[in-house]
Amino acid sequence: MKTLARNKHLRPAFTIIEILISVIIISYSIVYVLKIHSSNHEQIVYLSERNKRSLEDSLYVTRDILKYHKDTKSAYELLQREFNIKEDKSREILKKNERSIFIPEEITIVPPPETPGPTAVVNEVKLKGIHSSIYWHFKITSF
Repeated sequence: MKTLARNKHLRPAFTIIEILISVIIISYSIVYVLKIHSSNHEQIVYLSERNKRSLEDSLYVTRDILKYHKDTKSAYELLQREFNIKEDKSREILKKNERSIFIPEEITIVPPPETPGPTAVVNEVKLKGIHSSIYWHFKITSF
């Protein structure tokens, strides 16, 4: 009977140090997973905002964009000549959407000598702001 009583007191169990070490390991694992999750969340928010801005940029890339080098224009200023915008709310939204326009020197593309082919003029259009964008304007001048 003495042997049974002695074994009850010495049964295998986790010590407090083993429990603390396992809690620390689990904590580091959770922190790492949360860090990855927040990083992915930031990238998703950036991409969705960038996509929204790309849609807004389509308002600026008009036929007359090359006239506005080093200007800051609202979407309303560019579209009012082409569209009759009657709603006040739409007009206000377009007026709040502004971009700075920068157009570097144009690039002329010509075929090699004695080779027939088209000649083109290429302009880079930079829309500066929160999410800057670059677009290209091509015009074939001769064929």
